Amino acid sequence: MSQKYRKLPVEIEAVKYCKDKIADTLDFVPADKIYYDSDVNDYFIRTLEGDHKCTEGDYIIKGVAGEFYPCKPDIFKATYEPAE
Repeated sequence: MSQKYRKLPVEIEAVKYCKDKIADTLDFVPADKIYYDSDVNDYFIRTLEGDHKCTEGDYIIKGVAGEFYPCKPDIFKATYEPAE
């Protein structure tokens, strides 16, 4: 039988990925966790589950264990709110 669970209130850091503001993302994500693929003209984040393409508008999250991963804007807004 399944149970319901609630996320713990944990603060994270994130930056919104925008190609015209790529410096913000590159300042936030360590160089060994992000790379540019000129064949597809996009950036990729190295995550625990493999490499993920950064899509315009994604939020790049630094998780509680220091890991980085992209999150779609609708999921981000449904899951997180600004910390006080």
